[in-house]
Amino acid sequence: MAYTVLARRYRSTDFDEVVGQEAIANTLQNAIKLNRVAHAYLFCGTRGVGKTSMARIFAKALNGGKDEIDAAIMAGKDTDVIEIDAASNSGVDNARELIANAAYRPLRGKRKIYIVDEVHMLSNAAFNALLKTMEEPPEHVMFILATTDPQKVPATIQSRCQRFDFRNIPASNIASHLTAVLKKEGVSAEAELVFQIARLGNGSMRDALSLLDRLIASGEKKLTVKTLEELLGLPARELVGTLLDSFTAGSPGPALEAGDTLLKRGISIDQILESLIERLRDLLVLATCGGDTELVELSDEARKIEAARSAKFDPAATVHMIAMVENIQRSAKNSACPRALFDACLVRLALTDRLADATSVLRETKGEPRVAAPVSAASKKR
Repeated sequence: MAYTVLARRYRSTDFDEVVGQEAIANTLQNAIKLNRVAHAYLFCGTRGVGKTSMARIFAKALNGGKDEIDAAIMAGKDTDVIEIDAASNSGVDNARELIANAAYRPLRGKRKIYIVDEVHMLSNAAFNALLKTMEEPPEHVMFILATTDPQKVPATIQSRCQRFDFRNIPASNIASHLTAVLKKEGVSAEAELVFQIARLGNGSMRDALSLLDRLIASGEKKLTVKTLEELLGLPARELVGTLLDSFTAGSPGPALEAGDTLLKRGISIDQILESLIERLRDLLVLATCGGDTELVELSDEARKIEAARSAKFDPAATVHMIAMVENIQRSAKNSACPRALFDACLVRLALTDRLADATSVLRETKGEPRVAAPVSAASKKR
């Protein structure tokens, strides 16, 4: 049999299985119980957060009851729950066909439910054609519109829908789900790896599951962070940690050596700088809010390491570092000598407590009082 990817095999099939969107699931369940189901809904949110799955679960709760019907709805193949991809059916003729078919009563369910994915892709003419039907639809018809770009959905359409905004799924929730999936698949993995995948999902369960699928396909007996770094070409976390430690130690030599090692492993300058920005942001938040803050999503082991490291970073100096790295990242993309800018950045970060802030230099040339550059916590102790 053909292999079914994890994102399809482990997608939610019931309200109780929904991850990260529990408030919406509870509201829809209560609407059914109280007989307050609207004729049109608008599900908004980034990709992979459960909009289509929730639409199918909602439709199943309204029209299902028999195993055959439930399976067809969840597979997107039911005759009364019609799924339409607006990206490939965006014209006014498609909208008119939908309207014409809406007049016919459902074959075996209570309602005829139209799930329109990426509805913002419909043309203005198609939206206009749908408008009247959505305002006063036949009693057996219901619309569930899903979009990743609600700003492009006309206000006239939105005003006829009950809108639900799907939030990005927290990394901790994604990590818990991935752990359960790995257990069912009989695959062993490092806890830190699972959390790294969850963070790389950027709030999307589908993206995280797709990445996990790629890792499992590597055939490793135990999935590790190293496997992930090699697969995606990510900077080794330990080497980036060495870079950060060289900054607080005021050691430009080790900083350059660590940067060179990363480059020799095939990691691009842009990726290294992006990782630096992310790690510096974590250190900034930990130094400011404490090691237990929920503003930083890390595994327990990584949190202990980063919390200890953050004690060496002064918040003001860290803000200065983030701004510097972001500026170099933009400049390096358009430079004929990106390596020189990269090396200069690492040296500058390692000498943050010794060199004047560029803003201070500009002020001095204008006759304004000079403001010292922010210094690291480590330099204060020296």
